[in-house]
Amino acid sequence: MTGTQTRTTPAAGWLSIVVPVLDEASGVVAALRALAPLRECGHEVIVVDGGSRDGTPALAAPWADRVLSSERGRARQMNTGAELAGGEVLLFLHADTLLPAGAAAAVRAAVATGTAWGRFDVRIAGASAWFPVIAAFMNWRSRLTGIATGDQAIFVQTALFHRLGGYAVQPLMEDVELSRRLRKVSKPACLKERVLTSGRRWETRGVWRTILLMWRLRWAYWRGASPEVLARAYR
Repeated sequence: MTGTQTRTTPAAGWLSIVVPVLDEASGVVAALRALAPLRECGHEVIVVDGGSRDGTPALAAPWADRVLSSERGRARQMNTGAELAGGEVLLFLHADTLLPAGAAAAVRAAVATGTAWGRFDVRIAGASAWFPVIAAFMNWRSRLTGIATGDQAIFVQTALFHRLGGYAVQPLMEDVELSRRLRKVSKPACLKERVLTSGRRWETRGVWRTILLMWRLRWAYWRGASPEVLARAYR
């Protein structure tokens, strides 16, 4: 693991935002610029690159407190960022997802009630008329099951994350696996504030094709299928 720090003093805030990236040159600056108000409040932003070949780390450096590198794999990258995070609470944010205004206050209010972890509701950016329906179903399913997805910006108390051993290093469903372990500790805080996530995977593969694929993969995972096998099917 190697890293560069773009500020000489650690963030004074209680929140550490960990952003795993891989070849995100086209959007990483806009994504991180949106986090600038949180950095101005003292919260830290840690970008963890998994081997980009398009200059993503250099583009990210002015907009983050740390830019780290790790082995490729979202779980590995998020664990790497969490290892060096200084905040009391970790928030894992995909590079194609934007936090809502007041995100830190919403997380703080949830944690103040004794909540150990949680996630935001989600809405999906894109032209498809099905995206609001998909987002509504994702939010409903998460409330019903207590399982969060990475698109929903999972947050967790740092001490608990480390006590549970962080993300399992697997190529797919790492968010589901972590949710299962966290759910044994407490129910998640399902915040009504909505993150905005990109609809690019649905638009690229086709909306219904993607929905059916993800349902099939989740069902297989629930039945005990290997994440490695599922990752090959996903790709």
